[in-house]
Amino acid sequence: MASLMISIATVVSLLTFLGIVAWAWSGARAQANRESALLPFALPEESAVAAHGEERAQ
Repeated sequence: MASLMISIATVVSLLTFLGIVAWAWSGARAQANRESALLPFALPEESAVAAHGEERAQ
């Protein structure tokens, strides 16, 4: 009985994983994925950060 429960849990987990992968790679998410991929590069300019830091120091 325990092995049947483990098998069911494994199948449910696999189907959940495959569903998440299909959702993440779907065409509807393509634009969101592109935007998310560029987030690490969307930093403010260094001069703006330095000026903001100087304002706070005063």
